Amino acid sequence: MPSHDAIVIGAGLVGSAIALRLAQEGLRVALLEKNAPGREASWAGAGMLSPAPDSPAAIPLVPFGRASLGLYPQFVAEIEEISGKRAGYRSEGAIELLFSADAERELSTLIALHHALGLPTEPLPLDEASKLEPALTRRAQAAAYFPYEACVDNRALIDALLAAAETSGVTLFPDTHVSQILIEHGRCMGVRTGKGQIFSAQNVVVAAGAFSGLLEGIVPPLATRPIRGQMVALSSHEKPIRHVVRCERGYIVPRDSAAPQRLVTGSTLEDAGFEKRVTAAGIEKILSTAQELVPQLSNAEIVETWSGLRPDTPDHLPLLGPAGVDGVTVATGHYRNGILLTPITAKLVREWIVEKRVSMDWEIFDPLRFARTKSEGTNSDDAPSESRVSETRG
Repeated sequence: MPSHDAIVIGAGLVGSAIALRLAQEGLRVALLEKNAPGREASWAGAGMLSPAPDSPAAIPLVPFGRASLGLYPQFVAEIEEISGKRAGYRSEGAIELLFSADAERELSTLIALHHALGLPTEPLPLDEASKLEPALTRRAQAAAYFPYEACVDNRALIDALLAAAETSGVTLFPDTHVSQILIEHGRCMGVRTGKGQIFSAQNVVVAAGAFSGLLEGIVPPLATRPIRGQMVALSSHEKPIRHVVRCERGYIVPRDSAAPQRLVTGSTLEDAGFEKRVTAAGIEKILSTAQELVPQLSNAEIVETWSGLRPDTPDHLPLLGPAGVDGVTVATGHYRNGILLTPITAKLVREWIVEKRVSMDWEIFDPLRFARTKSEGTNSDDAPSESRVSETRG
C-alpha cells in the first residue's frame, strides 16, 4: 500500500501545479492520472490568459482571474527554471472586434463594465487596430484593446510543469485510474484505483476535471459535466499575427512569430457527454470565424484538428475548497478558465492544506453549494448545444 502525505487526482495543469506546490512544502506527493498526464483539457485549450468576463456568470471570477494573471510571469519563470523547458508565454495583449450595427454602444458598455471590475480595457479606433494588426478584417464596426492580457502555449506549459513537479519530488503515476476516495469515520484515508490498488494519504485533492463527478466516495457526487470544445491549428505563411484576436464567435491565438506561423483557432461549446471527436459543423464554424477576423487565413493550411472536454458546473464557476470530509479538497470545474486560474488555484490549495487558511475568500466556489439547494442542479435549458458552438475563451 503506497503511502504519501498527499494524493492529487488529475495530472492536468491545475493538479500538477498543486502537486508541485505541496512538494515544495516538503510533503510526499503522489500525482495520479487515469491516462497520459496532461493530455486532457490542459492539452486541448488555446492558452488565452484573459480575466475579462465573457458572460455575466463569469463576473465573480474576475478577482481570481486578475490575481492569477498577476502571478503568471513569476509562475512561468519558476517552471521554466526548474524544468529547463520553455512555456511559450507571450504578453502582447488582445484585440476584440465587434461586428453588430450597435457595436459602438456595445463597446461603451463593455469598457464601462471592465473599468468597474478593475480591468484597464481600452476602446481601439479601427485605424489603430489596423496599424497593430494589418491583416485584420475591415468589416468590424468597433474594437477593444486588452493590453494587460497574455497567452501561453498550454501544451508546452503542461510538459514543463510535469517535469518541474517530478524534479521537485512529486511521484507521478500515469495510467492510474482512481475510482474511489476512501473515507472512514468522516476522515480521508486515501484512494482506491480501478484495479483495486490502494494509495494511503490523509490529504486528497480532486483535480480530475470533467471526470471529477465520476469519483465514488464523495456524497453527493461533485457537480461536474464535460463540455466539448473543438479546435483547429493553422499554418500561415502571411505576415505574422502578434496579438490574440477574437470576437463573440471565436478567436485566433498566435503560438509564435515564426514563418510559417502556427495559429490556434476555436472553439465550440457542445454538451456531447464524454465523446471527444471533431465534426464537420464544428470545424466549419471555427474556420469561418477565423477567416472573418483575418481574411488572409483563407490561404492557411490546416495542420491539426482536435477536441477536449472542459469541466463545467451548473453555474459555470469552479468547485474549490474543502469537500465536507476531513482531508478532501476539491479543485475542479474551472470550465473555460483552467489555464488562467492554475497559479491562483495552486496557491490557495497549498495554503489550505499546509496552513488551514486562504489568502482570498473562496466561499463562492464551495464544492458543496449545489447540495444545499437541490433545485440548483444542472438545468438542461442552460446546456450548451450545437446551436451555440463558438466562444471567446478556450
